[in-house]
Amino acid sequence: MTMTQNRLLAAMACTLTLGGCALTLPPARVSSLVAPQWQAPLPHQGEVASLSQWWRQQGDPELVALIEAAQAASPTVAQALARVASARAAQVTANAALLPKLDGTANAARGVGQSNAVLATTAQANLQASWELDLVGANRVVSEAAQAQLDGSQAQWHNARVSVAAEVAGVYYGLGTCASLLDLARRDAASRQETARLAEVSTQAGFAAPATSALAKASASEARARVTSQAAQCDTNTKALVELTALSEADIRQKMDVAGASIGKNVSISIANVPAQALTQRPDVFAAERDLVVARAQVGSAQAQRYPRLTLNGAIGTAALHSGGVNSRLDTWSFGPLAVTVPLFDGGQRVAQVELAQANYQQAVNAYQSRVRQAVREVEEALVNLQSTQARRVDVEVAALGYADALAGTQARYTQGLASLVELEDVRRVALAAQSGQISLQLERQRAWVALYRALGGGWEAGDPMVRAAAL
Repeated sequence: MTMTQNRLLAAMACTLTLGGCALTLPPARVSSLVAPQWQAPLPHQGEVASLSQWWRQQGDPELVALIEAAQAASPTVAQALARVASARAAQVTANAALLPKLDGTANAARGVGQSNAVLATTAQANLQASWELDLVGANRVVSEAAQAQLDGSQAQWHNARVSVAAEVAGVYYGLGTCASLLDLARRDAASRQETARLAEVSTQAGFAAPATSALAKASASEARARVTSQAAQCDTNTKALVELTALSEADIRQKMDVAGASIGKNVSISIANVPAQALTQRPDVFAAERDLVVARAQVGSAQAQRYPRLTLNGAIGTAALHSGGVNSRLDTWSFGPLAVTVPLFDGGQRVAQVELAQANYQQAVNAYQSRVRQAVREVEEALVNLQSTQARRVDVEVAALGYADALAGTQARYTQGLASLVELEDVRRVALAAQSGQISLQLERQRAWVALYRALGGGWEAGDPMVRAAAL
C-alpha cells in the first residue's frame, strides 16, 4: 500500500469518526402552560370584525389616516424594520457557512527578467476552494437560528406597528372625549353665568342676600376655570397627535372636526375561544419562541467547539508563457490538504461555554413562558374591562338622565323662588359629575377595545406573506 493510499484511508477514518459525533440540543418548543379557556366572558355581541382589518371597519377614515401616518413616521417602526434587514443579512451569512468557498486569482506580466534576455509574457489563473464539512451539524443549527431570528424580527416589526396604532387610537379617542367634556363644561359655565347674573339682579333689588350673589359668582368662576383646564387638556392631546403622526397641528384639528360624531363607534373583535389559539396571533409571543431556537443553536455551537473540525481544500491553476516566439503552458490541480483541528486543552473554557449557553437557553424558556402568561393576563384584563363598561352603561345613563331632570326641575324652582342657590349648586354639581362620568365611560370602553386589539396581537399571523413583503 502506497503512502498516498495510507493518507486517504486515514482521512476517511477520521471523517467517519467525526460523522459519529452529534450535538445534543435542548427542545426547540416548550409547553406554554396556558389555561384551556378564558375566564372572562367574550364580547361576541353585534357585528364581529376581523382583527387585522379592525381599524378600517370602525367607519372612521380619519382614524385610519392618522394611524397610517404615525406608522410611517414612527422611529420605533423604523428601528424594527432596520432589525429585519440586519437579521436578513445575518441569515445570508449563516447559510453561506454551509457552502464551499471559492476564490479566483489572475495575473499577467510582460518584461525582461535579466540582461540580454528576450521579452517574455506570462499569465496565470487560479481557483482555490475550501469547505468546512459540517459533520456534527453546528452550521446547520446556526442557519436555523438565523431563520428564526429573521422570523422573530419580522414579528417584532408588526408588533411595533400595532403598538403605534394602539397609542394613536388611545390619544385620538381621548381627544374626542376631551372635546365632549369641553362642550359640557362650556354649557355648564354658561348656565352658571346666567344664574350669577340673575342672583346679582335679585341682590341689587333687595330680594336676595349679598352672600347669594357671591356664591353664584364663585360658581361661575369655578365653571370658567374648568373650561380653561379642559381646553388645555384638549390642546395637549392635539399636540400629542402632532408628535405621533408628524402632521401639522392644523391638519390634526381639521381631521378632528371632520371626524365629529364618528369617534367612539366600535365593532366587536373576533376572539378564539381557546387561549392557546388566540396567542398564536401575538407577535411578541412568537418572537419569544423564536428566541428559544436561537438560544438552542447557541448551545449547539458551543458544543461543536469541543469536537474536531474538518476542512477540505483544493485548487486548480493554469499558467502560460510566451517568449521568443515560443508558447508554453502548464496546468496544475491539487486536492487537499484534508485538515483536522482537534481541541486538546483549554483549561475548561469550552465546557464553561456550553454551560453558559445552556443557562441562556433556560433563561429564554423562562422569558417565553413569562411572555405567554403576560399575554393571557392582558387579554383577560381587557375582557374584564369591556364587561365592566358594558355592565355599567345602563346604570350610568339612567343616573345621568335622572340628575339632568333633577337639575332642570331645581333650576325651575330656583327661578320661581322655591329653591335656594345652595340647593341648585349641589344638584348642578352632581348632574355635571354624572354627565362627565357618562362621557368618560365611553372613553374607558374605547380604550378597553384598543387594549384587547393590542393584547390579541393586532391580527398578525406567522408566515403572513403580506407582512414579509411589507418588511422588505
